[in-house]
Amino acid sequence: MIVLLVLAVAFLEVATLRLIGVDGNRLTAALLALTPYCAVGGLLLGGVSLALRHWWIGGVVLVVALALVGVLLPRAFAAAQPPAHGGKLRVMSSNQYLGRADVQSVVRLVRENQVDVLNLLELTPREVTELARAGLFEALPYRVFKPQYGGAGSGIASRYPLTELSLAGPSLMEQPSARVDVDGTSVEVVAVHPIPPTTDAGEWKKEMAGLPRPDSSGPVRILAGDFNSTVDHATFRDLLGGGYTDAALSRGEGFTPTWPSSFFPPPVTIDHVLVDPRVAVDSYRVLDVPDSDHHAVIAELTLP
Repeated sequence: MIVLLVLAVAFLEVATLRLIGVDGNRLTAALLALTPYCAVGGLLLGGVSLALRHWWIGGVVLVVALALVGVLLPRAFAAAQPPAHGGKLRVMSSNQYLGRADVQSVVRLVRENQVDVLNLLELTPREVTELARAGLFEALPYRVFKPQYGGAGSGIASRYPLTELSLAGPSLMEQPSARVDVDGTSVEVVAVHPIPPTTDAGEWKKEMAGLPRPDSSGPVRILAGDFNSTVDHATFRDLLGGGYTDAALSRGEGFTPTWPSSFFPPPVTIDHVLVDPRVAVDSYRVLDVPDSDHHAVIAELTLP
C-alpha cells in the first residue's frame, strides 16, 4: 500500500505539471522530458492498483494516465499540410557531441540526402578543419560558422548563398542565423542550441523566449537544432504556439527519439526542425551519426 501510494504521488506530480503546462525547476523539467514513459508507467500502476483492490489509488491514477495518453497520442499521426507550391529545401541538423561526431558520416549523409542547409551544433575549430578535408564545403560552399572549443560552437552550411543575421537573443551557446537565397526565395534559418534546463532552468526559458517567431509578412523562417526541449515542455509549446510547425509532429514522428543515441538515459526527442506555417513538410527522418550522442534530423520542405 505505501509503495503504491508513493509511486502514485510521484506520477500525479509529473502528470499534473504536464497537464497544466508548468516546467518548474531543473528536476521537474528533466522529469517532464520523460512524460511518454510516465504515461505508460501510470497505466501500469493504475492497473496493478486496481488488481490489488486499492480502488482510489488505481482509479485516480488510471484516469490521469488516460488524460495524459490523450494529450500525447496526436503526435503519432500526420497532419494536413499547407498548400505550398514553391521550391524544395532539405534541412538537416546534427549535434556534433563536443566535436567528436564522425565527420565522414556527416558529409556522407549530406551528399546521400542532397541536403541544402546543414545546422551543426557543438561545432569545434578542429572539426571545421576535418569537415573541410572531408569535402563538406564542396557540397555546401557557403557558411556562417561560429566554432568554439567545448560545446558552445554552432554553424550553418548551405548550398545557396548566405547572409549572416542576428535573429536569436543572447545565449550562452552560439545560435547563428542567416538568410538563405533559395532561387529567389528568402529563407531565414537559425541554428538553435539553448542551454539545457537541467543546467539552469531560468536561463533555458529566457534563451527559448529569445528565439524569433515566424513572421507571416516576411521571409520564411526555419529553426533547426538541439532545443534541449521536448514537446512535453511548456516552454517549447509556447514556441510552437507562436506559429511554428514541428516537422516531426507534422509527419506523425513525434515519438521518434533523437537523444541519447544509447539506451540510457531513456531516449527523448530534443532535436527539432520547426518551420514557418506556410511551409509544407514533405518528409522527416532521424539519422544515425556515429560517435555522436545525438541522432541527426532531416526534413524535406516545400516553400510557399
